[in-house]
Amino acid sequence: MSDTPASGYVRRLTSWDAAMIVVGGIIGGGIFLNPGIAAQRTESGLALLLVWVGAGVLTLIGALCYAELGARRPHAGGSYVYLREAFGSLAGFLFGWTMLLVIYSGSAAAVATIFASYASGVFGLPPGTIKPLAAGALVFVAGINLFGLKLGAQVQNLFTLLKLLAVTVLVVCGLFLAGANGAGVLATDPARGNVGFIGAALPVLFAYSGFTYLNNLAGEVREPQRTLPRSLFFGMVAVIAVYALVNIAYLAVLGHDGLALSNTPAADVMNRVFGPAGAKVIAIGIAISTLGFCNITLVAGARVLQVMGDDGLFFRSVARLHPRHRTPNVALLLLSGWAVFLAMTFNFGQLLDYATFGDWLACAAGVVTIFWYRWKDKTSVTFRVPGYPLLPLIFVGVIAWIVVATLLAKPIQACIVLAVMIVGVPVFYFWRRMFPASALPSQSP
Repeated sequence: MSDTPASGYVRRLTSWDAAMIVVGGIIGGGIFLNPGIAAQRTESGLALLLVWVGAGVLTLIGALCYAELGARRPHAGGSYVYLREAFGSLAGFLFGWTMLLVIYSGSAAAVATIFASYASGVFGLPPGTIKPLAAGALVFVAGINLFGLKLGAQVQNLFTLLKLLAVTVLVVCGLFLAGANGAGVLATDPARGNVGFIGAALPVLFAYSGFTYLNNLAGEVREPQRTLPRSLFFGMVAVIAVYALVNIAYLAVLGHDGLALSNTPAADVMNRVFGPAGAKVIAIGIAISTLGFCNITLVAGARVLQVMGDDGLFFRSVARLHPRHRTPNVALLLLSGWAVFLAMTFNFGQLLDYATFGDWLACAAGVVTIFWYRWKDKTSVTFRVPGYPLLPLIFVGVIAWIVVATLLAKPIQACIVLAVMIVGVPVFYFWRRMFPASALPSQSP
């Protein structure tokens, strides 16, 4: 396959880069913050671990589905391309519209807020600096990627290795230095009872979101039909193992009740082992981890906007690539600018609910396209999701159940996301009416 696809991107990402994108796109700030929220909504350490592992297995199924989709369409754009081909331009536009306004921008803003919270704690800054710090972090990671994906990938690899180092330190301290009691790890918490699965599922699913980001960058991956499936599979397995070990470390040191009462479980574990100095060290590690997530979120989202612009479903200026670096700088600045606005306007809890609901709804819609490809596209592919059609049906069914339960449990947040999607319908037809000649896909798959 040529190093320069028809889209104009250059295939610079190696297998190592792709695997780091998968890991870095998933492990952000969620694992350092959300276990405490999930513990509040579970009745025992065993239930908590089952939620984390179960969500990981569900995400692995989704990743396997996206591995087949990426092997079928190894081009920039990811879910946008799959939805556009399977269900038409409106479906693709609605994904891109929601991605810009809610999913990717909201995820980046939420995790940038985590960065700012930990960074302000490390340096003893007042609470009023959190929002400006979050905005500054987004501007910083966007600026790095204006000068080429290779530089951005190298920075991403560094961020990912540093976050894995932070996780390793946390696990070692929790399991060995503080001592682990197996019975205590799995014990029932008498203070928690009659708690539902859905409440714990949302913060856990947020920590697993981001596994689709690599597909958005498929146009810049070397040997994508081989690299995408391998990177998605091994990256997801690594993340599940990391998340399970981190939660065991939390439970070993804090217990289920202590974890449920903790707003900063990673810092509390390190504080108990090494005192305030340990808490400060892990806070620095968490801040670095969140920067890596923001980096890949903005980079991946910019590719979707660029392809939409190239298809005539968004501003043509957004479709332009930098003549030297081959990066969609206009799209990157647009997405980053909106993420900065969200970070300055909303709090973490609001951003968490909006982004998680929209992201997993979009993931389920993307997986549904597999059925269309299996029906219509008879070309041979290097990877097919095992257990078809059962595994894709399981993934879509579980996500549909969570979506409905979220609508019932948090109707305001869910309805706001749905309202954004619905508003996108008249916007699409207005765009087609204003620019009828350009609102057609210009690239063949």
